[in-house]
Amino acid sequence: MSESLDAVSDDAARLCEEARGLAENGEAERAALLFERVLALGDTPFRAQAALGLAVVLDDAGHVERAREADRAAIATADPEYGPRAAYHLALTHERAGEHELAAPAWRVVVDFGNPAYLPPAHLALARIADDAGDFDTARGHWEAVIATGDAEYGPPAAHDLAQRLLERDEPARAQRVLTAGLRLIDRGTAPYAHSRLAVALGISYLDQAIGAFGAALGEEPPDPEVGPLATELLARTLPLRGRGAEAGEVWRRGLTDPGTAGQVRARLRRDFGDAEDDGDPGDLWWEPVVEQAVSDGTLPALAGEAFGALDHMYALLAARYAERRAGESNETLGRAVRVPSGYPWGPLLHESFAERFRLAMGTPVPDWTEG
Repeated sequence: MSESLDAVSDDAARLCEEARGLAENGEAERAALLFERVLALGDTPFRAQAALGLAVVLDDAGHVERAREADRAAIATADPEYGPRAAYHLALTHERAGEHELAAPAWRVVVDFGNPAYLPPAHLALARIADDAGDFDTARGHWEAVIATGDAEYGPPAAHDLAQRLLERDEPARAQRVLTAGLRLIDRGTAPYAHSRLAVALGISYLDQAIGAFGAALGEEPPDPEVGPLATELLARTLPLRGRGAEAGEVWRRGLTDPGTAGQVRARLRRDFGDAEDDGDPGDLWWEPVVEQAVSDGTLPALAGEAFGALDHMYALLAARYAERRAGESNETLGRAVRVPSGYPWGPLLHESFAERFRLAMGTPVPDWTEG
């Protein structure tokens, strides 16, 4: 009887080897027939291997449902090597079809087998499925399980995904620990892009932590007159780095309207403005409030674009007429030039400033030429 069993086993081994060779040579149909013959032999030690081999060749041939049946047959053997591999393959067939709700049970089977070689991709897949479903706690458990395996391929993306969610939940310190663990898994020389990705995320986590600390420093009422202006500037200049420019403008506004800090906050806001040409109050210059507002709102590049656009327009009007040397058009051309700023938010301030200077110098009001 044992000789008969040995003969069957030897037969199954030979057929599996032959089928694998055929599959590698592109003869999928013949390979499938041999794998099916092994399955027909019953519960041999090669049943799981044959079932998985059959699933792969059927899948390659486009027979997905039959391939899934073969995967399930391999899983049913509980073979510690080919069982999880079959579950892995089954999950991939569902992932490929966008059937994530059907892929999840297959990934869980992979995890249940406990084969270390297949745990990292299975946990990562389950984490992403849970994350897509909005189940953060379950996703976090799977991400942490991936990182704990120390796998250099799947651990870093798990660390990145988990850290992103922690940052969104205002937990930068935890994100830092996760990212630091992920960075330890990467060989920077062989995976520079993966290293850079986590390193940048780690830097962002420190930015978020700094934002929280600066905000906490401003939480006292009234704010510390010495620390408050510094915290205001640091918070207002850091927020735009995280895409929170509108919040930065509100931070500047609060600092500028607080009697106890307004002077120092304004000085910090203007630190890059440069020195005035005279000893006069910069507030006397009509454009100073406009520039201050643009800096606090984060719209300075747009304001600069407007100013250069207006200058270019006025120059073009004057230079074109000058180059043509036409007589009798000078007043009309000059009028068109001085009306160019009227189309900008700061245009009325320029007109009002000139009108006042004209009145003081000439003793008469300036004619109303701003409307054309």
